[in-house]
Amino acid sequence: MRTSRRLDYADARKIIDAIAAEAAKVSDNAVIAVADDHGELIAFARMDGAPVSSIRIAINKAWAAARERKTTQEIGEKSRHPEKGFDIAYFGDPQFVGWGGGVPVWRDGEVVGAIAISGLPQQEDIRLATWAAGLLKEQDDCGE
Repeated sequence: MRTSRRLDYADARKIIDAIAAEAAKVSDNAVIAVADDHGELIAFARMDGAPVSSIRIAINKAWAAARERKTTQEIGEKSRHPEKGFDIAYFGDPQFVGWGGGVPVWRDGEVVGAIAISGLPQQEDIRLATWAAGLLKEQDDCGE
C-alpha cells in the first residue's frame, strides 16, 4: 500500500501567516490559497483591501499547480508558446489558469500541496508563493 504525505491545516496556517506578514511589510494586500495534493482548498485568506476578483483566481492557481505538478507560470508559458501552444481550455476545466503565482509544494519527490497568491502584480505573486514554498522546504529539511 502506498502512503502519501500532504500539507495539513497547521502547515497551511503557517504559510498564510508568513505570507500575510511578508506582504504587509510592503503594504500589499494579497489573497492567499493553500491546497492539498489534489488541489482541494485547505486554507484561505483575503487580506483587508485585497481585490474580491482575486479570490477565485488564487483558489484556481492553487488547484492548477497541485493538479499539474508545475507552476501556473509554467502552465501559462506553455499555453502561450507560439508554435507548441494550446488553448488552456483544452484541459476541459475552467479551474486551470496560466497566470503566475501558483506553485506546487514538493517533499521527498512528491507534491504534497500547493500555494497560490493573487491580487498583487504577477511577479510579486510568484515571488511570495515561491518564497513560502521554500519556507516549508526549510522546515522539512530541519526535521520539523
